[in-house]
Amino acid sequence: MRLLLIHSDHIEYEARKKTKVAEEDAVPKDALDEALAVFCAVESVDEENIEDSVRQASDEIVATARQLGTANIMIYPYAHLSSDLASPETAVSALKGIEEALAGMDGFVVKRAPFGWYKAFSLSCKGHPLSELSRTIVPGEGAATAPKKEIEHEFFVITPEGERRDAADYVREETPFAALIRKELGYPGPEGAEPVHVDLMRAKELVEYEPRSDVGHHRWMPRGKLIRDLLSDYVLSLVLGYGGMPVETPVMYDLGDKAIWEHAAKFGERQYRFKSGNRDMMLRFAACFGMFSIMHDMHISPNTLPMKLYELSTYSFRHEQKGEVIGLKRLRAFTMPDMHTLCRDVDGALTAFEEQLAIGWKTGDDLETPLVGVFRCTRDFFEQYELWVKEIVAKSGVPMLIEVLSERTHYWIAKVDLAAIDAQGRPIENPTVQIDVESANRFDIKYYAPDGTEIHPPILHCSPTGSIERVICAMLENTAGQEVPSFPTWLAPTQVRLVPVAERHVCFAEEIGTRLNAAGIRADVDDRDESVNKKVREAGMDWVPYVAVIGDQEAETGRLMITIRKLSEKKKPYKETMTESELVQAVKLETAGKPFRQLYTPKLLSRKPRFI
Repeated sequence: MRLLLIHSDHIEYEARKKTKVAEEDAVPKDALDEALAVFCAVESVDEENIEDSVRQASDEIVATARQLGTANIMIYPYAHLSSDLASPETAVSALKGIEEALAGMDGFVVKRAPFGWYKAFSLSCKGHPLSELSRTIVPGEGAATAPKKEIEHEFFVITPEGERRDAADYVREETPFAALIRKELGYPGPEGAEPVHVDLMRAKELVEYEPRSDVGHHRWMPRGKLIRDLLSDYVLSLVLGYGGMPVETPVMYDLGDKAIWEHAAKFGERQYRFKSGNRDMMLRFAACFGMFSIMHDMHISPNTLPMKLYELSTYSFRHEQKGEVIGLKRLRAFTMPDMHTLCRDVDGALTAFEEQLAIGWKTGDDLETPLVGVFRCTRDFFEQYELWVKEIVAKSGVPMLIEVLSERTHYWIAKVDLAAIDAQGRPIENPTVQIDVESANRFDIKYYAPDGTEIHPPILHCSPTGSIERVICAMLENTAGQEVPSFPTWLAPTQVRLVPVAERHVCFAEEIGTRLNAAGIRADVDDRDESVNKKVREAGMDWVPYVAVIGDQEAETGRLMITIRKLSEKKKPYKETMTESELVQAVKLETAGKPFRQLYTPKLLSRKPRFI
């Protein structure tokens, strides 16, 4: 809580216009002479112990008033003293609490300006050394307070066979699953080394830090933009196949809305907040806000459930600590595929959870980023649904770490996090599914049972891949363990590189490139005046999956000598002779069922600019 205490000759106010959170039954106009004006902002931290904040604030005000020799006190809500405000309900409760505490003391005349109104006020400050004082109140400081109840965390592993094992049994293994367990159990992690992907994202001209923006905001070059767009197309295809309905919602929301404020408060202080006129606003950190607003306004029938809404939130924002922001793993602006499923009941939520977990595992296979998993839930949930938990582990076909919390501390009662492991053995959290039992009540999302009973159903949060940036991060990190690093062919910015031996071969190479592009293959031609060895070497540096050198023999026979990156060893390129149609068939076989986009860079490398 922030207090600004001003000893005044006179203070008066007039309430002129309501906001959405305006106090009712307010005194619209009032004044005091020879008064201590107490400008007050109630902060989010006060919610941890509002009674203690009220007590401390009242003590400060009384002490100051007695020091100044005044008995008149005007309490004036003043949000501008802080950028981290409590909810409107908490603020009103605190202000009323201070008013009642002061009014209950002999000798004080206490008045309070209303909360949530646009007000005009005039103030005449006395101007002596003690006439302007500020105070910061933090609950729990200066007095003993009731200790917070400790949440107990129990960890163990369930195998696909249903066996329960001690998580510590795995920590000495050199496996991705063991790396996840070490992190979750709090073992010291690898130190010092910068993630592998940070150099790669720049060296491959995918993405770069934007120095003219905030930290954690990036610029995307054409090659990186293509991969990002293909990944977005891929997730959309998955979601549409699953029955999801795409929507689009705003990136900023009004913290004066009770539901918005309460949901934002669940995620702590790492938010972008700002003023828009007189309104306190925030940039979204997920698509929840807009989707829940849509669901609130819908007419929902149980016959239409489960109902799945999907948005590729470009962008979502989290004000991560500056020292934690690095590469594509932790950003302040990111692209999040976000699906929310409104379920009829918990049984329906469990069924949808299984389906969406299976989608998460599938994305690891499709993106060639092996995943490991941790399932988290409350103790009550685990005791009731232990058999179901074992079933989803069995269907996953791999052991999973289980974390059981003694009590619910979040909006979810159960969630799963799937993670890739980076080159240093650190988890990169990607797909997630969560069962939310709070938000339907908070946003008044409901349907009616046949008997007229109002039902606020569970909602599933699901990101099938995790943020697009983290997916690329995981793919780049994964290349550290590959003898010949590469992207999946469907994501390669250039899928076929044609290398003419001499200038006379350029036209023939261009003709092949044109036909390949028409067949839905990203092909370019290295027509630069460079040696063949240099062109082939740079094609390797670009991780091009198929490279064909075009000389006299290829022009005469139509058969191409292809270097296939996936089949090559570090010092032994794998080469195979193919016809043009066989090359098309090979690429199509690798990319079947995956989205396609045209080249984002010129087809002739002589016209391709350098970005880094």
